[in-house]
Amino acid sequence: MTIAFLGTGLIGAGLVEAALGRGEQVTVWNRSLDKAQALAAKGARVAETPAGAVAGAARVHLALSDDAAVDGVLTQVAPRLAAGALVIDHTTTQPAGTAARAESCAARGIAFLHAPVFMSPALCREAKGMMLCAGPEAVFKQAEGALARMTGQVWYLGERADLAAVFKLFGNAMIIAVSAGLADVLSLAAAAKVAPEDALGLFDRFNPGESVPMRGARMAKGVYAPASFGLAMARKDVRLMLETAGDLPLAALPGIAARMDQVIAAGHGEEDMGVLAAEALARARAGA
Repeated sequence: MTIAFLGTGLIGAGLVEAALGRGEQVTVWNRSLDKAQALAAKGARVAETPAGAVAGAARVHLALSDDAAVDGVLTQVAPRLAAGALVIDHTTTQPAGTAARAESCAARGIAFLHAPVFMSPALCREAKGMMLCAGPEAVFKQAEGALARMTGQVWYLGERADLAAVFKLFGNAMIIAVSAGLADVLSLAAAAKVAPEDALGLFDRFNPGESVPMRGARMAKGVYAPASFGLAMARKDVRLMLETAGDLPLAALPGIAARMDQVIAAGHGEEDMGVLAAEALARARAGA
């Protein structure tokens, strides 16, 4: 069986290296040909065009930059796909665009799954981490074994075509928020003349992530009665952080302060700071 990988950036290259290590026959294409050619020494066949890469492939994996890139490549390869070929897109994409793409593929008779990953390049090479997947169950069942070999955990979210895209954004939102929070901690450390390593050493002893299940469950249920951290008190603490940082750059705290001020002005200062989610939840329920 020959498989094709279109897009050999950090994630795509890691997935290709793992596939080659399993003894799979892999054809690769990348817009910047040198990135694809770097995999030739490891056993991959390099194609000069996307259409050339998919010729005769039983599975076609996409690991591209964005929706426009995926749509452009699919347009090029659709006429050259082998009968019964599976197209599996690992790209992080916009949910609405993913749903439209899945519908278009179904109309053209293309078996399509969206399967973004929570895997670093190193984890891709080691086949560890998590892969999300959404699309027709029959197609997923056909691909499940191959996907399981690519990752430590495959989470099939069902037939709603955009769900893997949505859940990928959920996860990346938290990763980005954590990175921004760490950047702000380091700004506070610099302002307070604390070594960065010492500042981050706090989190060897204190794990703020432990609050996510409890606080998240309360927020999802719309429970904002004061529990452990009222919004007005949290806003006071953010003021202390902003004052401490002075003119040093901050990635997250100014935006958080502005949103807190809006919610406090609306009369929610004495509620738990989870009330920051109340407006979004109310709109979601009104539209349900």
